[in-house]
Amino acid sequence: MNEINVKFPDGSSKSYPRGITAAGIVQALSKGLAKKTVAAQFNNKKIDLETQLTEDGEIKFITHDNVDGMEVLWHSTAHIMAHAIKNLFPEAKFGFGPALEDRFYYDFDIDKSLSLEDLEKIEKEMHRIVEQNNPFIREQISKQDAVELFKKRNESYKVEHIEDLEDSVSIYREGSFVDLCSGPHLPSTGMVKYFKLLSISGAYWKGDEKQPMLQRIYGVSFPKKSQLDDFLYKLEEAKKRDHRRLGRELDLFSINDECGAGLVLWHPNGALIRKIIEDFWRDEHLKAGYELVFTPHIARLDLWDTSGHLDFFAENMFSSMEMENLNYQLKPMNCPFHLLIYKSHGKSYRDLAIRWAELGTVYRYERSGVLHGLLRVRGFTQDDAHIFCRPDQLQDEIIRCLDFTLFILSTFGFTDYDIYLSTRPEKYVGTPDNWDLATHALKNALEEKGLKYNLDPGEGVFYGPKIDIKIKDVLDRAWQCTTIQVDFNEPERFDITYRGKDGNDHRPIMIHRALMGSLERFFGTLIEHYGGAFPVWLSPVQTIILPITDYQNEYAAQLKKHLLAKGIRAKVDDRNEKIGFKIREAELQKIPYMFIVGDNEVQSNTVSVRKRKQGDVGTTKIEDVIQSILDEIERKI
Repeated sequence: MNEINVKFPDGSSKSYPRGITAAGIVQALSKGLAKKTVAAQFNNKKIDLETQLTEDGEIKFITHDNVDGMEVLWHSTAHIMAHAIKNLFPEAKFGFGPALEDRFYYDFDIDKSLSLEDLEKIEKEMHRIVEQNNPFIREQISKQDAVELFKKRNESYKVEHIEDLEDSVSIYREGSFVDLCSGPHLPSTGMVKYFKLLSISGAYWKGDEKQPMLQRIYGVSFPKKSQLDDFLYKLEEAKKRDHRRLGRELDLFSINDECGAGLVLWHPNGALIRKIIEDFWRDEHLKAGYELVFTPHIARLDLWDTSGHLDFFAENMFSSMEMENLNYQLKPMNCPFHLLIYKSHGKSYRDLAIRWAELGTVYRYERSGVLHGLLRVRGFTQDDAHIFCRPDQLQDEIIRCLDFTLFILSTFGFTDYDIYLSTRPEKYVGTPDNWDLATHALKNALEEKGLKYNLDPGEGVFYGPKIDIKIKDVLDRAWQCTTIQVDFNEPERFDITYRGKDGNDHRPIMIHRALMGSLERFFGTLIEHYGGAFPVWLSPVQTIILPITDYQNEYAAQLKKHLLAKGIRAKVDDRNEKIGFKIREAELQKIPYMFIVGDNEVQSNTVSVRKRKQGDVGTTKIEDVIQSILDEIERKI
């Protein structure tokens, strides 16, 4: 037969000559669609537009206005960047150059340390390559031919990678540049319109600190200039909001080499915000029917053998320590302790569901190269909880977790998020039937609540499927936050049971649940979301009193005492400085309210109020402004 049958996403189908390309089909369908199509998916495999189709199948066109399309654009731009680097630095050897969630990078090895001025030269050369409109041409070659090809090109990292592969490999030619790649790519370099190289950093080959350090260039590209401009604006905003910089400026926290990498020192301002968060967390958990527990920071190594962490999590655990001829381990998780608490007394079906919550500090060995401020640390406090329930209670408990999660997140100002349902990974414990039961319960709970979610196949933890929620900040960046995980494995390993209606022992189901993830990462996210300008209820200093001269210091001190008695956190800046200087200092510290007091305010028992970002709002009676602040705190605006 000289024709193939092609089915479209809407269910329709059409016959085409055998050997037609995906580009030929989309051009015939719609010129508008063709303009924004960058690749295709045929029989669930992503392909280049110039790939010839020789069998029946289902086709879907990948456009630059979705995630898959942007990945093709970024990956293709990464190849153009590598080509430009090769032209400018012929001795360069290349590692990997993938597309990421919002940008691309390429790792390479050259003797010269590149500067920001070099990025400008590389960008200029990239523009020249784009103007050439070179086609991306894919070839499938044998492993042996690929090794010989890249040896001739002096690409030792590519050769090493190819030797780890089993099958034939695909390469892409673009002008004089050749790269190892599975694709797909844009039809030609001319389709790359607006791009920018962003930064240079170091990266170990294959992420292994024992391997050579390569240079890494990050970049981004978009089909529209407005998209690039928006990205660069948000990038500048992100720099201003960097929690590490604001942490120093607002005196919130520090990480000190003398203490240890990835270990956080909470300063008084940061510690006060943490206390506010913790108090709110505990109060709301008690209202929601949870009980609070506390557990140790270490335990005998045998406990982690029973839990399975030594088998599945050992690379993320610190080395054990010996005491009195017994080995102890810093805890990487809180869950084994909660299981031991459960075992301390017999349980009936009437006792379930049991909900135990703990702000438990855990310790995990993270490689130094991935540590990042508060967002990736080695010691952190999980807002942890474990729910023990019967199978008939599972879905309702998951729904309760979802409701509670969305309430907590919205209180902190996060109302936009992405939800992921992660299913069974390749390496897992437990029976497929239990995995299916747990996955269906998670799925049904999400659908009953009407929550949109993305399926994340194979990304569940080793003991069960999970729901992950990534919150979106004011710059539309996603941050990993909530996780809800169903676990049949730990109850089995610890042999916990409850006495059922039938008088027999039954195995409960365990739900692992963290709403904020960790206090450290959540606090870092809060700093960046608000740019350090926390809402009044979270601000370490809610009001600062600024006397114009020394004559108002006594009035300011009395006013501070009155505010503290009303439950408002207040300070006085009675330094011998001009009032303009004091106001600028208070603005830099992002204090929500400034009370300016001079002779007129003292005589009338009032304050002149300035609000953060609003400026002067006028002279007000003290009790009126106090009530306004208390209302803001109560409503957690």
